[in-house]
Formats: sequence, C-alpha cells, structure tokens
Amino acid sequence: MATRKGLIKVRYPTPPALEFVASIEVEVSETITIGTTAQGMRRVAPIRGGTVTGPRISGRVLDAGADFQPYPSEDLALLEANYVLELHDGHRILVENRAMRVASAQDLASMMAGEHVDPRRVYFRCVPSLSADESGPYAWMNRTFFLGTGERRPEGVRIDVFRVK
Repeated sequence: MATRKGLIKVRYPTPPALEFVASIEVEVSETITIGTTAQGMRRVAPIRGGTVTGPRISGRVLDAGADFQPYPSEDLALLEANYVLELHDGHRILVENRAMRVASAQDLASMMAGEHVDPRRVYFRCVPSLSADESGPYAWMNRTFFLGTGERRPEGVRIDVFRVK
C-alpha cells in the first residue's frame, strides 16, 4: 500500500496474547555431575517437590522427575525437565519442559555451584508441555501451547507459565 510520499506502509501482525497460568517452584536435591561428554558438561538435578500457585492451577510438585542439564558451552544451558504436578483437587499433570538458560560463563558457574545470581543477568525461557487426563477438567492443557520464564535459585527453580491465547 503506497502513501503520499511514496513510502510503503507495512502492517505487522498482532502477536499472540499470553495468559498467566501459574508459578511452579521446583525444589531440587544435590545435582549429579556426569562430566564433560561429547555434548559438553552434563548434569542431572533430581526434582524433590515444590509448589504450584496461580489463577488457573494450584497444588504441589511431586517427588518424581529430574532436570537433565546439558551445557554445550560455558554460557549456555539447555534444560530438559520432566516431573509431575498434583493439583489441589487430586488431578495430576505431567510437565515436560524444555528451556534455554544463557548467562556469562561466570554466572552459570555460580549457579552450578548453588549460588544466587541476579536473574536480570540471565536469559531463561522455556516451552513447557502440560499433559492431563483427557476425561478430566484439565484436558484443555492437551490442546494448549505454553511459554514460560525461569529463575534459578540456590534451592531450586521458579517457572512462570503462560498460556498462549
């Protein structure tokens, strides 16, 4: 579409909206270091519990699952966490979360050592998949795309989950 001065006016698409679902506070026990492999440093953080609080769901994180952590470079962690939520009404949700955490090599080393790092210095984004029983009230999760932001804390991880509308 041309304008009076010969410039083309570009119409950008409207980005999808996000709706806050819940914050998941995941408690982990001592991380198991595998060592430096062909894919970089590998670690596993056993998931031992936690809480879920939010406007769409609330409950607890079960002592079931782990966060598998490949570090392909000194400034990058590619995280794969699988665990189970038990909601306030007894329904269970399987979480399969893929995340990317980018920070300076020094900040990632501090996090790996269990130290606090200012979350503003870390890019931590994720794509959690939430699976629920098809016959239950949370079946909508099976047909919904989610995005999230994360924060690594000394005692675990906080994930803020958003539904893509």
